[in-house]
Amino acid sequence: MSLTLPPPYSTFFQESRREALKGIVAGAAFLPVAANAAVGESPRFSVFGIIGDGTSYSEGAAYGTDQSSKLYSPYSVYSDQGPDSVYNPASPEVAARKKAVLAETKKRLGNLPGYIEKKEWFNVIDELNRYMYETRGAVRGLASTPEQKAAAEDFFKAIESTNMAARLRKKEACSAGAAASVATLDAFTSKL
Repeated sequence: MSLTLPPPYSTFFQESRREALKGIVAGAAFLPVAANAAVGESPRFSVFGIIGDGTSYSEGAAYGTDQSSKLYSPYSVYSDQGPDSVYNPASPEVAARKKAVLAETKKRLGNLPGYIEKKEWFNVIDELNRYMYETRGAVRGLASTPEQKAAAEDFFKAIESTNMAARLRKKEACSAGAAASVATLDAFTSKL
């Protein structure tokens, strides 16, 4: 009975390393090379956008000296809000989106009586938590007059009382809060 032994440890791993290196080199030949410099051009540098080449890539570039418009802050890369801004809170699209959030909220508040009747308190709490963050933002964004802001506060109090009653598992109080939530949301939307 004869045993065949593997090659010595160092020889075995040297051969496998060579094979691996050949594979890596062959694969690297197909990778694209990043072209940061042009032929015959010396390297560019910039120290905070003040010293050196001001057209080179820099991070912050001396508190916005490389920006084309006035910045929001010396430490910000964003310009002031103006007529060419992407987000304009007065645009009709923003108001329409917020009104769509209120329509979805009314639909979700309509689910609450069924959950309350079945004593599915976790569903009541989840329904209030899941979408009410967006609802609060939409209501606060649409409320501009003092009457609208007062109606918004009434709505917020109604959903908070519904949430608390669900956490305490008080069926009557939760039902009353859910009804008040729908009524105060309707009162708010009628003032828009």
